[in-house]
Amino acid sequence: MSTAHDGHRHIVSISGGKDSTALAIYLRDKLAKVEYVFSDTDKELPETYEYLDKLEAYLGQRIERLRSEHGFDHWLKIYGGYLPSARMRWCTKVLKIRPFEQHIGDDPVKMYIGIRADENRGGYRPTKPNIIPVYPFIEAGYGLDDIHRILDESGIGFPNYYSWRSRSGCTFCFYQQRQEWVGLKENHPKAFEEAKRYEKIDPDTGTRYTWSERESLEELERPERIAEIKAKAELSRNINRIESKKLLNILGQDDDEFVEPCSFCHF
Repeated sequence: MSTAHDGHRHIVSISGGKDSTALAIYLRDKLAKVEYVFSDTDKELPETYEYLDKLEAYLGQRIERLRSEHGFDHWLKIYGGYLPSARMRWCTKVLKIRPFEQHIGDDPVKMYIGIRADENRGGYRPTKPNIIPVYPFIEAGYGLDDIHRILDESGIGFPNYYSWRSRSGCTFCFYQQRQEWVGLKENHPKAFEEAKRYEKIDPDTGTRYTWSERESLEELERPERIAEIKAKAELSRNINRIESKKLLNILGQDDDEFVEPCSFCHF
């Protein structure tokens, strides 16, 4: 796959997750010239940065770290204190997509995205006509087993956070399941406390500004509630060990309604 003279910049956007990492490895020797970028919200897990450093060493090339001119706290004020949610994903827009699109400017770009052939979800939809999304794993028919093989053969393996979390994203990503919030509290208590401080309840209206509509982190961290969440997750794991080997299922679903995550953050 030679791309030296097609007039496009070739960019792999890395999320810090398994699929985009496998894609970077897969394309390393297939593209004549490639750029690797990571949109950094400054609210990432330490394990994500460690994984990026590991990948950077393997690729032998720098991963460009992109950042918004203003951080999360600034944008939270702009959006009236409304925490990002599945219905209002402003965090992806201003902290991930906008820095990326500013980085490439008006240059013609082919953006390589690690969505697999065995996934049923849409990809990143560019707001600029000069960006062409490319899905090599879909074109090659690669599924989860192929991702495992690429990561194993490279020696990169999976991010360490997969021991308690199912996907990449900010420390307070609202897509986390309840057992993953428990995992954040146990593995990164300071990050959990920061996430908790963002939650507010309006004393006049009773309006809740929480990461989960039905439960605040203060409610979730009660010992009896944590025990309940862990018991339910263990039951789900036992069932899913029989039914499926998919990582998302192994971690177990709780009573949250599952919503497909942002393709720019989680792949």
